Amino acid sequence: MPAQTQARLSETLLSWYDRHRRELPWRVTPQERAKGRQADPYHVWLSEVMLQQTTVQAVKSYFEKFRSRWPRIQDLAAAPVEDVMAAWAGLGYYARARNLKKCAEAVAEQHGGVFPDTEEGLRALPGIGDYTAAAVAAIAFDRPAAVMDGNVERVISRLYAIDAPLPGSKPQMKAKLRMITPETRPGDFAQAMMDLGATICTPKRPACALCPLRDDCLALRQDDPERFPVKAAKKEKPVRQGAAFVAVTADGEVFLRRRPDSGLLGGMTEVPTTGWTARLDGGSTADHAPFPADWQACGVVTHVFTHFELRLAVFRAAVPARPDAAEQPEGFWAKVETLSEQALPTVMKKVVSQALPNAFKSI
Repeated sequence: MPAQTQARLSETLLSWYDRHRRELPWRVTPQERAKGRQADPYHVWLSEVMLQQTTVQAVKSYFEKFRSRWPRIQDLAAAPVEDVMAAWAGLGYYARARNLKKCAEAVAEQHGGVFPDTEEGLRALPGIGDYTAAAVAAIAFDRPAAVMDGNVERVISRLYAIDAPLPGSKPQMKAKLRMITPETRPGDFAQAMMDLGATICTPKRPACALCPLRDDCLALRQDDPERFPVKAAKKEKPVRQGAAFVAVTADGEVFLRRRPDSGLLGGMTEVPTTGWTARLDGGSTADHAPFPADWQACGVVTHVFTHFELRLAVFRAAVPARPDAAEQPEGFWAKVETLSEQALPTVMKKVVSQALPNAFKSI
């Protein structure tokens, strides 16, 4: 694609963005930028971490909650990790929350609460990879970084009709993206590409007639846009089995424990479960209960993780009072009405709701 065409393409997209951009709580509008207001690096970083593997609609309320509770990155750095994990509960991919806290601490303690303004400096922070470094550098600091998320991959693959399957085609896509990323307004350009993929160049039934780049799109001209990006054949997800145990006292307390910091759902809160992993089944009968009680089966819950599906047999026991310390494993008791304040991941909320249908208003 000639340099003149590349410049026209980016100008066309920026003009479209000025008129049709999404209004998002972490964004600064082009008009605000023109008046000298810059995007807050803390807000950009926080939103980008939350948006990984999560929808914009799901993230909005979490972003507002974090921004209200911890207005500055120094506030987040000083917060107890348990509070951060509890506030994150429901967003999934919990390693992100642990890395969020570590990154906040690093910025507060090593950089005086100020984010580095280059991709290289940002990548040196805990939990920040190539994508997040590029996104923060471009959007917060107007560095001409190539920002490629799933939406942008789809736009680029269609624009250039890239036939090689993902993930092997990512370097080729990124090279194409670098060619069209402008020196001026690179942050707006990055967000324009994201918005185009999210609202026009969608996975199914893209609105090609409304696309500002339709005249240059090779997939539209030569092929079927829905065929792109080409993906390698998916492997079938394995199914893992396990059991979960919900014990509730006459006073309305539920027994909980904290998962190890490392591994799946690390640092999150759970009801006792058997030793299932992404690779191994755990026990699925009442014989594996954490302490003696009248355990009653109350169904099975299914939860799909990235690499496997988990099916947990749920058992409930009504106990008159807390068991003797000698009979109880390590953990703690929490009132049912406080469960929404605990760092329970979605799979554990499903388990508790299966055993105690009124424990949460919604999942």
